Amino acid sequence: MSKTAMARALTGAAALMLVMAGAGQAQEPAAEPATQAAPPATEAAQTVKLGYLRTWEPTLALSVLNIPPEDIGVAGAEVGIADNNTTGSFMGQNFTMDVVTLKPGEDVAAATRTMLEAGIHYIVTDLSGPDTLAVAELAATADALVLNAGATDDSLRGADCRANMLHTAPSRAMLTDGLAQYLMWKQWREWALVAGEHPDDQKFADALKRSATKFGGKIVAEKLFEDKGGARATDSGQALVQRQIPVFLQDLPDHDVLLVADESEVFGSYVPWRNWIPRPVAGTAGLTPGSWHPAAEQWGGAQIQNRFVDAAGRRMESKDMQAWTAVRVIGEAASRTQSVDPATIDAYIKSPDFTVAAFKGQRLTFRDWDWQLRQPVLLGTEASVVSSSPQEGFLHQVSELDTLGIDEPETACDFGG
Repeated sequence: MSKTAMARALTGAAALMLVMAGAGQAQEPAAEPATQAAPPATEAAQTVKLGYLRTWEPTLALSVLNIPPEDIGVAGAEVGIADNNTTGSFMGQNFTMDVVTLKPGEDVAAATRTMLEAGIHYIVTDLSGPDTLAVAELAATADALVLNAGATDDSLRGADCRANMLHTAPSRAMLTDGLAQYLMWKQWREWALVAGEHPDDQKFADALKRSATKFGGKIVAEKLFEDKGGARATDSGQALVQRQIPVFLQDLPDHDVLLVADESEVFGSYVPWRNWIPRPVAGTAGLTPGSWHPAAEQWGGAQIQNRFVDAAGRRMESKDMQAWTAVRVIGEAASRTQSVDPATIDAYIKSPDFTVAAFKGQRLTFRDWDWQLRQPVLLGTEASVVSSSPQEGFLHQVSELDTLGIDEPETACDFGG
């Protein structure tokens, strides 16, 4: 073999190893790889256009460590595009992404129409529930697909579901079911619940109560925390919190776990280590459920974390993983079908044959009754992953992942035939 031929062979082998690593090193059994020779250098790559539409603005949090970075979600999507193009280079496929960031409350319609008019068929969203639904309805007029990577609203998988809206973000029901399974596995069955007064706080509290009923937990008492405003960082703040939080919680009856529902970041981070009865705290504070965790490294997680750190300069958060997965769904379908035709890709994604690897120990699939991605829920503290649900012993006739969230017999989703 000539030196030139040997160099080409080594380069091809190295590239193939990179693709295999990008698909999820040491995580789940790999499906048979799509086989197609690399296209001739003279052949123009076929382009798949994606859009990423989100709302973001600097926000306060009780802890500066909880303030979302400016590139939250976007960074995950960009790594996903890079991974798609690594594989796409062998398939004659090229993936691009247009990112549009709006402020909360800005109209999403104009940005959505601009993307559709530019020929973008796939729109990844990180928006509120109502805005996600508005984008899906506009996208439906152009037969475009929306991948919800941000909104956890159960209604988007229920009465407000849409046939062209898929979800890589877990629902609140999935998150609270994952937490409830662990608490029941620990035999911590009696829970006190303190919730904020804002709508999203109440939705999370409702999900916790539903999970308690589903798995046999008991809510022994509930309290409402009123948002009275005030400075979150003052010289006397810690002293006030140390006095006020225990007093607020002292009339709760005995319980095994104190559940917190505070998506609005008004009081939740103040509760651990300040509760009146010394009990573990879980929910939106203490032990929290998520689709991912910055400390996750099992099932090849270290590999995606390292690549993400190289690209973004920080560890991967849940929204980054949800956006990465949404982008990889498109890349995986394009490589498996060896096509960039939207109808072909869409049909494959919605087929029983579709799976995507996401460093969670198994290949993930979509539920065909609401287009929610089945996925484990990681339970963690600020420093580490404590467990992963579904827990041992929670069985299902189809998939143990369907013990998390709304199962088919109870769904309110109707795609209209």
